[in-house]
Amino acid sequence: MQLFAKALQGVTLCDEAERLFHGRGGMYDGCEHLCLDWFPPVLLLTSFKSIEQDEVDFLTECITQRWRQLKGERKLNLVFQHRCGGQTQTHLLQGEVPEPHYVDENGAQFQVHLLRGQNHGLFLDMRAGRAWVKQHSKQRKVLNLFAYTCGFSVMALQGGADEVVNIDMSKGALSIGKQNHLLNGFGHGARFLGHDIFKSWGKLTKFGPYDLIVADPPSNQRGSFVATKDYARLLKRLPSLLAEQGDLLLCLNAPELDIAFLKQQVEEQSPSLMFIEQLANPEVYFDKDPNKALKVLRYQHKPT
Repeated sequence: MQLFAKALQGVTLCDEAERLFHGRGGMYDGCEHLCLDWFPPVLLLTSFKSIEQDEVDFLTECITQRWRQLKGERKLNLVFQHRCGGQTQTHLLQGEVPEPHYVDENGAQFQVHLLRGQNHGLFLDMRAGRAWVKQHSKQRKVLNLFAYTCGFSVMALQGGADEVVNIDMSKGALSIGKQNHLLNGFGHGARFLGHDIFKSWGKLTKFGPYDLIVADPPSNQRGSFVATKDYARLLKRLPSLLAEQGDLLLCLNAPELDIAFLKQQVEEQSPSLMFIEQLANPEVYFDKDPNKALKVLRYQHKPT
């Protein structure tokens, strides 16, 4: 816990959403269960194991002290999320959370919801991936698989994409995605398909081929996607949707599955894809074991 307090002394607060403390990277002994995120104007503290109330009080005091150093007497808004044993409990410890709550990232705005459920509407660890898509989408047709709230789509359109097709089983997430597009001035240019990807190849093929495909699936979500068996199914079909020399971003956020797992899946199922590079994660997400961190691999369709 003392390492958390010490690390907070180097924390600053900018105008954009970002992770401030990443204990899960294993760089702070005894703090591997802790993360601190900044969704302006709210701080979100998360514990991934059971902790006692006196520990919560200690962490709250550390955060409060640093807040006063940075913001003086401005009101602190602090949310605590406790994840343990498959259960998620979220509590507002201090202040309030705006409703609706919008945050900025790289020139775009996104709606988030810190008090509802485990996911908040914007995965901060994918910031570099979204930035890459923004930089490489000009005049391209983009397919956003497992689109969630469509952060990649917004960035693609900001980067000048001709069209984006978003598909996700969760119509609720896609509804927020539509709002994110309107929030950023995109009333057209994107499609939203609330379907099971594995049952929608015909529809996806109809709208293709695509110059850029992003696949950012959940790693272990029953009824949707389980990486150990479903990545192979996905990779068998993706090359047929990709334009010649088109780009493919494959994402995997499963600590138990290493980079070699994903590369082997591609080699076995999609030999027409050529590995280009691995995108670096934001610096705050540094992990002493890179295989446990978020993996974002870029492939390209080989010319025939």
